[in-house]
Amino acid sequence: MEFKDVVRKRRSTRRYTGNPVEIEKLRNAMELALRAPSSKNTRSTRLMAVTNLDKVHALGRLRDWGSSLLEEAGAAIVILGDEESSPMWQTNAAIMATILQLALVDEGLASCWVHVGDYLTVNDDPASQRSEDYVKEVLPEIPANYRVLSVISIGYADYTPKPLPEYEGPERMLFVE
Repeated sequence: MEFKDVVRKRRSTRRYTGNPVEIEKLRNAMELALRAPSSKNTRSTRLMAVTNLDKVHALGRLRDWGSSLLEEAGAAIVILGDEESSPMWQTNAAIMATILQLALVDEGLASCWVHVGDYLTVNDDPASQRSEDYVKEVLPEIPANYRVLSVISIGYADYTPKPLPEYEGPERMLFVE
């Protein structure tokens, strides 16, 4: 698939068949994502593939809104950043997560970014657990010095997402001569 086709095909997919995802497809996508640029080539981002469906589905409860799609996903990849190796760990991780989602399209997979960051597990309850702490409870294998930026849900879509709207005009592109 050509790069422009991959970019055009990528859509946030929130409904999956529930079928497991092949390790080889995850590995291929992760290997491409690891080539993503990082600030000063610090390579502060790590990827953790989760294929145990009980754990993937448990990640669907990391927030009370916007994460339940993981309960149907066939796999997940947790985007981790080493804040000790770079103050730009969040930017580095976001770049890699984007490249990862494009690589997943090339593998014939659907995905959606579920932000973790500083969100709470219960949005309107300031006393609730931080979603990052919840992810680390589900996945105690995450090293203590790594932060969790997001979880990428992965699977086979059980529908065909609508294409993105066509380009709406020049106001989003600026040129300086």
